[in-house]
Amino acid sequence: KLKYNLEEAADRGSHTLLTFGGAYSNHIAALAYAGKMNGFKTIGIIRGDELAVRSELVAENPTLAFATNLGMQLEFVSRELYKSRHEEEFIDLLRERFGEFYLVPEGGTNELAIRGCEEILTADDRNFDYVCVSVGTGGTMAGLINSALESQKVLGFSSLKGDFLGKEIAKNAIRTENWSLVNDYHFGGYAKINEKLISFINQFYRSTTIPLDPVYTGKMMYGLVDMIRNKRFEKNSRILAIHTGGLQGIDGMNQKLKKKKLSLICVGDE
Repeated sequence: KLKYNLEEAADRGSHTLLTFGGAYSNHIAALAYAGKMNGFKTIGIIRGDELAVRSELVAENPTLAFATNLGMQLEFVSRELYKSRHEEEFIDLLRERFGEFYLVPEGGTNELAIRGCEEILTADDRNFDYVCVSVGTGGTMAGLINSALESQKVLGFSSLKGDFLGKEIAKNAIRTENWSLVNDYHFGGYAKINEKLISFINQFYRSTTIPLDPVYTGKMMYGLVDMIRNKRFEKNSRILAIHTGGLQGIDGMNQKLKKKKLSLICVGDE
């Protein structure tokens, strides 16, 4: 997702990357790391100004602490103001405050991100009948749709409640017939989980040693296994499931689960 955005920023002579995200955003963590590795200053506009009042909350937040340690400058804005992140007037105000920067949208999805995601599938993946991926903003899925073979079906497992993601994906997908969005496994909405999902993630890890995050890949694999059990695929279908990461979010989720006295998600040898 970030590959061609970083190249474009360098070509423009930009020294600063600015983006948006929530307090536990994978994208915030990824941009902070990529920026540090490639010599960019990074700025993260974070949803929720309540964090600005108590600085200890930032230090206790694994994602924000990680980004801060990598040099990302964090700016906390109210949830109401955050809704203006797509408006030019708000972007202009940010330029007045921080100077010139290269803007990477929330979640990292734009035309350059989709171009990068088109490179995920390789010649080694041509033998699969289905390509499965978790969906947040839809950029990764759009790239997969564009690069998949006509004979392949791309299945996107939505981590959000609602049907709007299909429209977003369709805007960036060059095909209409080789994909579908699965909306049955969001567990109530973005970052919503329950004991059933936690149990699945932990059992999957014990069985495979592959960790899953609770927001994206955990829901995808839960849905995929459930569909296989219910014979939703043709016999002898070859299925590729793409692990999109997000593991940095486990610590933050476990903090919330601990407060609610719920089971924790397995990490490493725990």
